[in-house]
Amino acid sequence: MISADAAPGLPRRAGIGLKPQHYADILRAGPQGLSVGWFEAHPENYMGAGGPPHRWLTAIREHWPLSLHAVGLSLGSAEGVDPAHLTRLKALVDRYQPQMVSDHLAWSQVDGLYLNDLLPVPLTATARDVFADNIDRVQAALKRRILIENPSVYLRWTGAEMTETDLLADLVRRTGCGLLLDVNNVAVSCGNLGADPVAYLRDFPMQAVEEIHLAGHAVRVVEGQMIRLDDHGSPVSPDVWDLFALTLRWMRDRGLPPPPTLIEWDTDVPSLSRWQEEAVQANHLLSSVWQQEGTDDR
Repeated sequence: MISADAAPGLPRRAGIGLKPQHYADILRAGPQGLSVGWFEAHPENYMGAGGPPHRWLTAIREHWPLSLHAVGLSLGSAEGVDPAHLTRLKALVDRYQPQMVSDHLAWSQVDGLYLNDLLPVPLTATARDVFADNIDRVQAALKRRILIENPSVYLRWTGAEMTETDLLADLVRRTGCGLLLDVNNVAVSCGNLGADPVAYLRDFPMQAVEEIHLAGHAVRVVEGQMIRLDDHGSPVSPDVWDLFALTLRWMRDRGLPPPPTLIEWDTDVPSLSRWQEEAVQANHLLSSVWQQEGTDDR
């Protein structure tokens, strides 16, 4: 078991996802041979009792900080969090002592059925209350704060009573959770809904952001309409890099520190060296923005 006195937070630099095809290369290179400061793992991939996945993760965790980014808590489900799933997650958290634990502003379970996607929650007071109760339940079980990530959205909810950023701010106030700002999801959602990503970021509760995600997305034309798909299957797109740079300047000008930043790549996974190139670019932006004098981008 990993010592409970692990570092309190992720390094304020870029990390990448942890994939089985890279396990051996990561350990062979060691911390001095890689351009990444930490790794993210999906806990659902490690919920078996033992075997090779745990042997690899244990070896990697001995040398690098770790974030566990869940996809199965279904925090937006009115029936509550699955107790068995939460128990398995707690066992992983206790075993590996990750610096961060996070999940999404989404739901994926109803009437005992699991959906193979993360669906956004309605922007209503009722949905907010359900989500807050589920966050409280998870944080109490894990005995730690978790981060909530803004989702990728493809359709606009009718009957919305608040904006997504207002809902996230309410969750922070009510539960004490932190936020994971996925800049790629901002580009995807705003592109699909015809919204302004800069305005969305301007309204985002930046004071609560403790981690940022970047990724690539696909663009498809369906019946004459352009749709952005959050597939994590390509390099970070230029518009996402631009939004990331703007976000960093806003955070710096508000006196906030550089955020730990993850490069996601979940389909058509590249070589470890190619993935690191994206991390190097993120690290360059992180260091250069905080070396610059403050500017007013508001």
